[in-house]
Amino acid sequence: MEPYIVRQTIMDKDQKAVGYEIMYADDQVEMWQADDTSAANAIENFLSSMDTGSFIGGKTAYITFTKNLLVKNIPKMFDTDKLVIQIEDTLITNPMSHSLITKFKQSGYKVAVVDFEFAPRYFGVLDIVDYIKVNFRNHEDPSLENIIRIGKSFGKSMIAYNIDCAEAYEKAVLYGCTGFQGSYVADKIPASLQKSKVMQGNFMMLMVAVNRDEPDIDEIEEIVSRDVSLTYALLKLVNSAYFALRNRAKSVKQALVILGLGQLKQWIYLLSFKADDGSMPDELIKLSFLRGSFCSELLDFADNMDISRSEAYLMGMFSTLGKLMQMPLADVLAQIPISDEVKNALISREGRAGLLFDTILSYENAEWTKMRASAEALGIPVEMISEKYCECAASVNNTWNKLMEATDFGDGED
Repeated sequence: MEPYIVRQTIMDKDQKAVGYEIMYADDQVEMWQADDTSAANAIENFLSSMDTGSFIGGKTAYITFTKNLLVKNIPKMFDTDKLVIQIEDTLITNPMSHSLITKFKQSGYKVAVVDFEFAPRYFGVLDIVDYIKVNFRNHEDPSLENIIRIGKSFGKSMIAYNIDCAEAYEKAVLYGCTGFQGSYVADKIPASLQKSKVMQGNFMMLMVAVNRDEPDIDEIEEIVSRDVSLTYALLKLVNSAYFALRNRAKSVKQALVILGLGQLKQWIYLLSFKADDGSMPDELIKLSFLRGSFCSELLDFADNMDISRSEAYLMGMFSTLGKLMQMPLADVLAQIPISDEVKNALISREGRAGLLFDTILSYENAEWTKMRASAEALGIPVEMISEKYCECAASVNNTWNKLMEATDFGDGED
C-alpha cells in the first residue's frame, strides 16, 4: 500500500497560515476511512520516514487519527504545540476512543472534531475539544449559522473548511469562524497587497532568464541593472550578515555569482510581491515555489513531454500569477516570453504539459483518483509522487526560511 500525503493550509482572518491539515490516502481509500491495522502501519511508516518539521515549516499540523493510530501512540511523533489531533465526530463518543483522546488531551495536545453534531450524546465530551471544523461545501445550508453559534457558546474555536468560493468565505467570517480552509482561502490575497506595485516587466523577463536551460549571466545582469531598486535590494541581500562576506560585493555580477541562480529566482519572486508595509501573500508565494519544484521533478518521470525541465518549473511557478497580480492569467502570460505549450497548459490544460499541471492540481486538492489517472496517462509512477511532493515541500520551506532570515522582508522597511 503506497500512501499519498498532501498538506492544505488553514488560514486566520488576516490570511496568515496558522496550520496545515495533513491529508492521507492509500491507493484505494482515504486513510481515516480505513480503521484497520494496515492503515495505521502505513501512516506510521510514512511519518517515520519524513522530516515532519521541514514539511510543515514550523506550523501546526492538523491530522485525522483513527482509533488504531491513537492506540499506536502516533500523535507522540509530534510536539504538543505542533499537532492538533483531528477526529471524526463518531469516534469521540466511542468509550475506548474517548479514553485515548482524553489521555492525549491531558498530555497537552489540542483536539479538533470534524462535522460535530450538537446532539445530547455529544455534550458530555465537549470538554476535550478545542476546535470544531464545519463543512462549508453547502454554504447555503441554514443550519451552519446555528452550529457555529452554539459551538462558540461552548468556547470552541470554529474552523470552516471546504471554503471554495467568496460567498462561502464571507458567510464563514460573518458567522464568527476564526479558521478557514479551502481553495478560495489558499488563493486569497491579503487586503494590504491590493495596492502594491509589482515590477511586471523586469520581473517577468528576469524569471524567464534565470530559468533557461543554460542561463546567461550577462543577460541576467543586464535585466537586474535596469532597475535601480532591484539592484539596491540585490546588493543589500548579498552583503547581509547571512552571507558573511569578507569583502563586500560591489557589482551586480558579483552579487549574482554569490547568490546563485537557485536562490535568485526565489528571492526575486519574494521581492516582487512585497507590499509597501512589508507584508506578502506568504502561502501563495510558497505555493508558487512548490508547484514549480513539483512540476519539474515529475517531468523527469513523464514520457514524451514537449516542454523542458526549466519550462515545467516556470509553468508551476507562474500558475499563481493571475492571483498575485490580480489580473486574468491569460493577460499576464501574454506579456511573458514563454512557450505556447506552457501558456496553453496553464490557460486551457492543453497537451501533455496540461496533463502534468492537472496532475499536481489534483494532488494538491486530494483528488486522488483524478491524480492517478493523469499520472498514469503521462507514464509517471504513482508510487513515487508522494515522496517527491514531500521532498519539494520540505525544500521550499527550508529555502523560504533562509531567504526570510537574510532579508528585511518582515520588518516593514524597504
